[in-house]
Amino acid sequence: MPRVHSEHHRVERIGWLRAAVLGANDGIVSTASLIIGVAAASAARGEVVIAGLAGLVAGAMSMAAGEYVSVSSQADTETADLAIEQAELAACPEDEHKELAGIYRERGLDAATADAVATQLMAKDALGAHARDELGISEISTARPVQAAFTSAATFTAGALGPLLIVLVAPPRLIVPAVALISLLALGTLGAIGARAGGASVRRATTRVLFWGALAMAVTAGIGRLGGAVV
Repeated sequence: MPRVHSEHHRVERIGWLRAAVLGANDGIVSTASLIIGVAAASAARGEVVIAGLAGLVAGAMSMAAGEYVSVSSQADTETADLAIEQAELAACPEDEHKELAGIYRERGLDAATADAVATQLMAKDALGAHARDELGISEISTARPVQAAFTSAATFTAGALGPLLIVLVAPPRLIVPAVALISLLALGTLGAIGARAGGASVRRATTRVLFWGALAMAVTAGIGRLGGAVV
């Protein structure tokens, strides 16, 4: 019995992976920065917790809405382009056949082979062939607004819970350094996991996320201390 050759490419994960990494990263950075800013202003633990919870809820809703709207816009554009292509296929199939064959010639096929491939693919699924090879729309890259919104909101919440839990267990005088340290460790881990899942450089991804996370926390800590001193 012949062996079945199976391949699993990382590009298949790009839709949910991008939303997951963005959501978790934003949840950690924004919530930790908010907590550090409020705590640096000498606020009581209860006030810091309330601020963190408000940031979590607002951030998760914002991420979900933002992802849904942006990915829906992409889906609407894809739908409109497919409608145009469907109309062109109905109105002038010969021209569409020549267009598809031309695409295959540009990719390296000789004229006869390109014409034959275009004929066979259009006979099976003309719109699918043009969507994939002319418009660049495939099953892998198709926009999924609900999936993106849910993934972003869920991972944002998961990322934001870490800094909040630290506030509940750390001594008041150690809230700022504890939140900063644990959050940076979480960001580094997240960057490494995202890079590993996407096949990218772990060092580059980790350095990038640590730099921006540390910068955000440092800026908000400075603002919090300045505000606390003024008050």
